[in-house]
Amino acid sequence: MKRSPRSRITTLSALGIAALVAPLLAAPAQAAPTAPAAPSPGPVARQQATSDAAKKRVLEYWTRDRMRSATPMERLFRPKTSTLESVRRGLQQVLPPVSAESFPNGGSTWTGGGAVARTAGRVFFTYQGRTASCSGDAVTSANKSTVITAGHCVKLDGAWHTNWVFVPGYDNGNRPYGTWTAAEILATPQWVASEDISYDVGAAVVNTLNGQNLVDVVGGQGIAFNQARGQNMYAFGYPAAAPYDGSKLTYCSGQVINDPLLSNGIGMGCNMTGGSSGGPWFLSFNEASGTGVQNSVNSFKYNFLPTYMFGPYFGTDAQNLYNEAQS
Repeated sequence: MKRSPRSRITTLSALGIAALVAPLLAAPAQAAPTAPAAPSPGPVARQQATSDAAKKRVLEYWTRDRMRSATPMERLFRPKTSTLESVRRGLQQVLPPVSAESFPNGGSTWTGGGAVARTAGRVFFTYQGRTASCSGDAVTSANKSTVITAGHCVKLDGAWHTNWVFVPGYDNGNRPYGTWTAAEILATPQWVASEDISYDVGAAVVNTLNGQNLVDVVGGQGIAFNQARGQNMYAFGYPAAAPYDGSKLTYCSGQVINDPLLSNGIGMGCNMTGGSSGGPWFLSFNEASGTGVQNSVNSFKYNFLPTYMFGPYFGTDAQNLYNEAQS
């Protein structure tokens, strides 16, 4: 039986927290058609800013200084065991060794531009009275207004976040594509019920801005579910904890492994830190165009295994969440 891991938020400096920037150079990748999802408990949603007055209040709340001072959300899970060292040694026998030399793309600044530098962005919200931040990604959707992120970037410790906004292309206070308020935020039923890390997937439906839909302005990445494990993937995010300062879009790439410990998720060698939560993982990523098919999000690290990042497997429940959000 897997035990429910505990979560915490660190008070790391978010100096210069930045997001994605760059023109859309090519059309976004489209996900292959997928079969209808099997019946399962439905996603859970929480209404956010829907009236003009509420949208105005949220936009006025997120000043340049408040965004700069937002704390990056971070997930570090501590296995409940008295033999932590033996667990660490056991994992070393299971996981491939990871070092700066063995994964040169394990936490590098993204300089390729393309669609990813525009569809991905910073997420800002209020978490139990404090300003906080994550990452997210705009995906192709029927409503052209869906953002995919981590579950703990919409709800954590039993409380839904408030003042939720998505800022594509945020860069040291600059918001070239505007600030998009959420009309609704959603998470998988397993995350809402017990914050099960295997289902740490969230979404937001954002309001129109200046009469336009999000995807019409920044584009959208493809998304797919129930894909084969063990493929090569790219992960993006905005780490704000040392040695990063949140000012650069950062990426990792490599072959994905299965989490051998607490979740049924996937992992890759990656040294991104707090603030990258909710950033997209892509299959079939094209470096030239910056397009791919989203298939996970940055979710957590084990505190004794800092060279690996883990994310949830996008199965039927993630698909149900996406379908609910886009409808």
